[in-house]
Amino acid sequence: MKKILFLTAFFLCAASMQAQLKIGYIDSDFIRKQLPDFQDVDKRMDTYVKEWNDEIAKMEKNWKEKYDDYDKRKLLLSDQKRVELEAELQALEKKMIDLRQSKYGPSGDFQKKQEELLKPVLDKVNKAVKKVAEENNFDFIFDRSGDILFIYAKEQYDVTNLVLEKLK
Repeated sequence: MKKILFLTAFFLCAASMQAQLKIGYIDSDFIRKQLPDFQDVDKRMDTYVKEWNDEIAKMEKNWKEKYDDYDKRKLLLSDQKRVELEAELQALEKKMIDLRQSKYGPSGDFQKKQEELLKPVLDKVNKAVKKVAEENNFDFIFDRSGDILFIYAKEQYDVTNLVLEKLK
């Protein structure tokens, strides 16, 4: 809501300072679907995710087998051996949790790899947007797919296809 109020105030101030503003917008979701570079990033990320999930599944299977074996024999085990096996199971469980966190946590491999792969593509898109803005004398170009959404926008201001042309 604050962003909408800020934008409204911004446009009112800008409109009063300048008679004609030229505003354009892009649809980054549409660009993402049309640009092969984004699809390549998605495929590469899918490969990493499959590899990481396989690693996690292997570790879970190993833990499950050890737990099932322990569960079958726990009544026959000495107290010392039971404590040792329980500690081993807890250590394996912690390793699984740590692995999941290292792959999918907030600063995990997934986030890092996605940023690494997307950066060149996003730089390319931003460069194309800047070119379109300069060549067509736009004052502003917004992404209607992001946090700042237009409730209404005339189609004449959609520069998505122009950006796509620059990317090809």
